[in-house]
Amino acid sequence: MKTDDLINLLANDTPVRWPLGRALMLAFFSSIFFTAVMFFGWIHPRPDLAQAAETVRFLFKFVVTIALAMTTMGLVVRVARPGVPLGLWCWSPIAVPILLVAAVIAELLVMPESSWAARWIGVNISQCLTLIPLMAIVPLACFLVALRRGAPTHPGAAGAIARLVSSGIAATFYASHCTDDSPLFVITWYPLATSWVVFAGYIAGSRFLRW
Repeated sequence: MKTDDLINLLANDTPVRWPLGRALMLAFFSSIFFTAVMFFGWIHPRPDLAQAAETVRFLFKFVVTIALAMTTMGLVVRVARPGVPLGLWCWSPIAVPILLVAAVIAELLVMPESSWAARWIGVNISQCLTLIPLMAIVPLACFLVALRRGAPTHPGAAGAIARLVSSGIAATFYASHCTDDSPLFVITWYPLATSWVVFAGYIAGSRFLRW
């Protein structure tokens, strides 16, 4: 099923007019639910999850992905309402690259230079670049349906931000599957998996959120 068809199906299946705030929260938790179903039914956590959870590098991935999901969620709530000032939420997503850069600097300081390339390349590039965008499709559709209850001044930007929220949720689940825990890997391939499809969110927002 194409993304456009999924959005129309969800929109037609929800005739009740929900308040925008409630609709966005429903989209958020529905996105988590559907992504969890997809993840545990298809991908599954890594086999050494218990041991990995004892390491700082593994846990740090969730700090980054959850920060992405939460900061962009706060932003999308505001861009959905025309005239509402963005305030500090406009700058909140900057926390994610700051965290990543700080972690990379720490990694380079404590690990030998001979290991940098291996940590950067890892072993899961293709999965990272494929699974995160795929798992973000249904969440994006949920957010676009919810955003149609609002009136974003810039529909394309709203769609792109919704895609970032969706990617943050998808990346949080994927992080428990990925065996590459180095910040060098995360700062390169996780953003690439997210950013190359933000344009798709922009196009979808421009099309479905016009008013």
